[in-house]
Amino acid sequence: MAVVRLEHVWKRFDNDVIAVRDVTLEAREGEFLVLVGPSGCGKSTVLRMVAGLEEISGGDIFIDDRRINDVPARSRDIAMVFQNYALYPHMTVADNMAFALRMRGISKSETRQRVEHAAEILDIKSLLDRRPKQLSGGQRQRVALGRAIVREPKAFLMDEPLSNLDAKLRVQTRAEIVKLHQRIGTTTIYVTHDQVEAMTMGSRIAILREGVLQQIDTPRRLFDHPVNAFVAGFIGSPAMNLLKMRVLGGEGDAIILERGGIAVTPPPRHTRALRPYRDREILVGLRPDALTDHRTSDEHAAQVPARVEVIELLGSEAYLYSEVAGQTMIARVAPSFDPAPGTEVMLWANLDAMHLFDPETETSVLEGAALIGA
Repeated sequence: MAVVRLEHVWKRFDNDVIAVRDVTLEAREGEFLVLVGPSGCGKSTVLRMVAGLEEISGGDIFIDDRRINDVPARSRDIAMVFQNYALYPHMTVADNMAFALRMRGISKSETRQRVEHAAEILDIKSLLDRRPKQLSGGQRQRVALGRAIVREPKAFLMDEPLSNLDAKLRVQTRAEIVKLHQRIGTTTIYVTHDQVEAMTMGSRIAILREGVLQQIDTPRRLFDHPVNAFVAGFIGSPAMNLLKMRVLGGEGDAIILERGGIAVTPPPRHTRALRPYRDREILVGLRPDALTDHRTSDEHAAQVPARVEVIELLGSEAYLYSEVAGQTMIARVAPSFDPAPGTEVMLWANLDAMHLFDPETETSVLEGAALIGA
């Protein structure tokens, strides 16, 4: 196991495109760190720089305390699993897994022992004599993982390894990868664009946007304390509802949030954050779980009129898309709640779960949000 550390790393391409901007982060020893963000955010470029497949334009990369900026990829003692499994079609599963060990001059007996051990971990011992064309997508992915495991590297780098699998197999395989990490404990950096994958797999998650690190923290803290509106909207499925509202003064120190004839009184603990925005707009965030067809908070709940657009029934739950104050909002409702499109309904907003962001910078104005988390 190893600590992988990036310090002020930049990547500029020849056409002056900046793919990675001053990224500093650390994958701790034995950690499963997930890099996530939309396409083009720089996450795969970060991984390729750690792997030595892409030169860095500035900054430093360390594995433990060894600076590896100029160390060739083959000498970094890491193993990478790609989106494309890259298996040799003319070789058996066993030979594919053993190939890198043979190139390093590992003895036949040790190579066989490592291959059999990895195959047992991945439950592919019965496939060792098959060739890639005889395997399913999930089996090929396990072989690619096995090829990395046998090298016994200091760290694993995984670049969207599940994106070629169908939805059901992807869910199954991500659980297998998590169990594999728990079993062998090797430091792992995992790249994905799927925030659900990130939330269910990562010990911590680093979110990138246009090459800039937005926030790094545990899945729970990212969900509860997003540092800005981008993180708030990216983490969570369905995405957080974001609505601009005007901050008005009430009696005494009271604060009222208003938009389109809807007026709500936020919890007292938000008053301090809202006071500087009086007579201005604030960006209010409310997750679908906090907007429902029934009251979920005894203290700070408000009724919100809504016009029904679409209902998505997902079996044990349903999501209602409706127009609230001129904007589409998503509410999590009971499956039995089934109003017709165009119907006017009253929803309950749990204001205790409200998030607040500056409308210009989109940064959180609530306490508890931080770029770098524990």
